[in-house]
Amino acid sequence: MSYSPITYDNSPLFERRPLTYSPNLARNRFNQALTGLAGVFAAIAVLPLFLVLIYVLIQGGKLLSLRLFLDLPPAPGLEGGGIGNAILGTIVVTLVASLISIPIGVGGGIFLSEYSRNGWFAQAVRFANDVLSGVPSIISGVFVYGIIVATRIIAGQSYSAMAGGIALSVLMLPTVIKTTDEGLKLVPQELRWGAYGVGASKVVTILKITLPAAFTPIATGVVLAVARAAGETAPLIFTALFSPFWPEGVFNPIASMSVLIFNFAIMPYEAQNELAWAASFVLVIMILAANLLARWISRMARP
Repeated sequence: MSYSPITYDNSPLFERRPLTYSPNLARNRFNQALTGLAGVFAAIAVLPLFLVLIYVLIQGGKLLSLRLFLDLPPAPGLEGGGIGNAILGTIVVTLVASLISIPIGVGGGIFLSEYSRNGWFAQAVRFANDVLSGVPSIISGVFVYGIIVATRIIAGQSYSAMAGGIALSVLMLPTVIKTTDEGLKLVPQELRWGAYGVGASKVVTILKITLPAAFTPIATGVVLAVARAAGETAPLIFTALFSPFWPEGVFNPIASMSVLIFNFAIMPYEAQNELAWAASFVLVIMILAANLLARWISRMARP
């Protein structure tokens, strides 16, 4: 039996076309239109950030000087002075919040990922953590005010840096727990099996193998949580209040940049309004630097 060869050269289904990009095709023009539309939307999304940075730079950048960082704010109506106490107070309150939230958050993430990954209790904790991350910050301030400030349970004091740090730690916890949990899930299971195979206990495996391997995502989450806490205002109004003096310990009212901006922005004095803009510029730069640090840390994990 003989077979005749079949050719497809004359079939329009297999019409040969050059493998080059043709901008005149309808599908390519449609693709260009959608690409341009996506670019416009991306520019609109980023535009507010640049407008805020430029406007704050214009309004507050002109007051940048060494005196701004070293002096106390002036009395209402007087000129000069600086925001040194507010900068130091923001660092103190954020440090207190970090010392509370980081150990608890990392420990909670370790429990969720290593000890109760799929249990009902872990699922309930994850759900509660997601809900807590969406709670308005002012609710955290009111909660700590009712539990700590109003009852004077800490050293017999009401408003204090400690109370402000506790309020900010409540806001930091969801981010630290979530990033720790997700970071530990990215660690290959083979690393754990290898540690168990040479006789390491679960605790040793977590401390020596799992946590170091997940250090980058955990550190990224911690930096992002600190950046969020440093810019909060409402919780500190209810807890740390404000002080026109240098910090006098963690059990007394303390100044912070966000509350200083709020207080000085509503004053009918131009000098205080200018200091509010200067503090806004410094705070924006600090938060921007923290976010850039988080991005740099996250890139360390990429191969």
